[in-house]
Amino acid sequence: MPGPYVVPFHGDADLPEKVDVVVIGGGAIGASTALELVERGLKVALCEKGGIGHEQSSRNWGWVRISRRDPREVPLMVEAIRIWEHQAERLGRDVGYKRTGIMFTCADDKEYARHADWIKHLDGYQIETRMLDQREFDAICPGGHLPIKGALYTPIDGRAEPQKVAPAVAEAARDRGAHVLTECAVRGIDTKGGKVCGVFTERGYIGCDAAVLAGGAWSSLLARNTGLRLPQLKVVNSVIRTRPLDGGPEAAIWSNGFAIRKRQDGGYTIANGFENIVDIVPDSFRFFRDFLPALGHEWRALRLRGSFRFLDEARIPSRWKMDEASPFEYCRVLDPKPSFSLQDQALRNLRKAYPVFEKAEIAQRWAGAIDATPDAVPVISGVDTVPGFYIATGFSGHGFGISPGAGRLMADIVTGQTPCVDPTPFRFSRFSDGTKMEIISGV
Repeated sequence: MPGPYVVPFHGDADLPEKVDVVVIGGGAIGASTALELVERGLKVALCEKGGIGHEQSSRNWGWVRISRRDPREVPLMVEAIRIWEHQAERLGRDVGYKRTGIMFTCADDKEYARHADWIKHLDGYQIETRMLDQREFDAICPGGHLPIKGALYTPIDGRAEPQKVAPAVAEAARDRGAHVLTECAVRGIDTKGGKVCGVFTERGYIGCDAAVLAGGAWSSLLARNTGLRLPQLKVVNSVIRTRPLDGGPEAAIWSNGFAIRKRQDGGYTIANGFENIVDIVPDSFRFFRDFLPALGHEWRALRLRGSFRFLDEARIPSRWKMDEASPFEYCRVLDPKPSFSLQDQALRNLRKAYPVFEKAEIAQRWAGAIDATPDAVPVISGVDTVPGFYIATGFSGHGFGISPGAGRLMADIVTGQTPCVDPTPFRFSRFSDGTKMEIISGV
């Protein structure tokens, strides 16, 4: 099942001998980190095993939201929104960013109270957000028959086009002098005296003083080959893209039955707003204890699935030599099969709520593998035991919107500058220092 069309990007032909920083992974997070670093005058190489933005960075819903964020992410998302406001000008390229507001509907009093309680996490940020009743919701999103108690509405929330963003950011980084290498898998990290001194790629060796692992769903595997334990699992979300349709809502909507956002081309991205699939794989057992609290918290939203994926991942080696092909070279793009049943269910629910979607024509279906951590909060951190090695991964389905802020924070940490926000909640060491893994809030 082919993934979404992504703006074409042609990688550099020549491999640099030495740079200051190698960024591993050409998704929105990796590209944003590379751009931030090169704008600070560092020599940067961005290495991607496949194409720029071909995995989850182009397969997500395209939401840019602060509402319903885990409170630990709120300060970083505030920074990200500031960047989004001027991102097209900064990049010199259109990324489809637009403020439209996002609605999180409430089916009953309990859900309404929970959404209303979340608003306190925006205290002090001067960001408008409020609870709507049925009448106010219908005024903003007319034409529907969605019986609700109310909705959380944040006008500053918006959208951008996932198929445009990572390539645009990577091109901007290259404009400023970064080397951008596609189909160039990093096989592993080289160290001297315990410190990072280079990386081994399938195309040769690159010397560097620092390496940033931003490999999305592949990060745990590369970390393991480096001798690090990074608890991370893949969660599969399935998406429908429709052809252009007139008369649908302008604001994005999340409900228990569906999630939608209008696309720049006039079509809609539609997904199941509640259920996701988790394939049972060897890592499910390897990280079972880490994820047990999350499973208890999110069990209604997760559909465990036994599939051939277990055998596929069981065959992947945990260790490999630097002079032999790595697993990343055997799978250039992680392209999970979408769940037609979840997609069709979401479309039925949407058509029931908004009859205009009876005319919606499905243009494409796809799925993406979300890189999830036990507490659904990303890692944006240095690794204490390997000086010069940094990790930016585990964004748990929230990475696209926050990517400009995450790139800035990662660059602050790498360069030793004062962090734009407190990085403590995102430290890698929380998985080993006894910190309780807890999902506080978020969708």
